[in-house]
Amino acid sequence: MARGGQGLARVAVVVRTGAAPLWWCGVVAAGVGVLVPGLTGRRIGDMAGAALFIVAAAVVAYARRTRYAALARSAARAGKHDVLQGRAVTVRNWRRAHRWWLVLAFAAALGSAFAAPAAGGMLLAGAGAGPRLKAAWLGRRERADDVLLWVRVDWLGKRAGAPAGKPVKGYRGTGLAAGDAAPGGARCRTDALV
Repeated sequence: MARGGQGLARVAVVVRTGAAPLWWCGVVAAGVGVLVPGLTGRRIGDMAGAALFIVAAAVVAYARRTRYAALARSAARAGKHDVLQGRAVTVRNWRRAHRWWLVLAFAAALGSAFAAPAAGGMLLAGAGAGPRLKAAWLGRRERADDVLLWVRVDWLGKRAGAPAGKPVKGYRGTGLAAGDAAPGGARCRTDALV
C-alpha cells in the first residue's frame, strides 16, 4: 500500500460471511439426522434441536456486542490511501481459512444424529443464524451513525479471525457509499444504484 495506507475489510461482511455455510451445513445435517432414529428418538432429538437452535443463535448474536459497540464509537476516519477490500475477497478469504472447520462441524453434526436426531444439525444452523442477526444489528448501527465500519486486514490475521478479537485495536469509518456492500454486509442491490 502506498504512503502508509492499510488494507481494510468491512466488519459486517466478516461477521456475516460464516452465516450461510454454517446455516446450510446445519440444515443438511438436520435433514439427514431426521432419517436416523437415534438413541433418544426423533421427538426428543427434534425438541432438543429446536432448543439448541434458539440458544446458539442468541449466544452468537449477542456475543461481544459491547466490544463491537466500543470499537465502533472510537472508529477513526479512514485515510485516503487506505485500500477497501471488496466483499467477494473478504468472503473468499474467510471461507478458505475456515473450510476445514466447516467440514469438521458438518461431520460432527451428522455423527450426533445417532445419539439425538437432528439436534447437532439444528445447533449448527443456529450458529449460522447468529452471525446474520449480529450483522443486521451492525447494519442498523451503521445506518444510525451514517458510517460504514472497517477493520484492518492484518489484524484479522491469516485465519481471518474475528473483527472484535484481541488483535483489533480499533475500527476505521467511511461514508455509506464506500465499498461494494450495503450496511450490515449484504450485497448492494444494483437496482438501487440505477
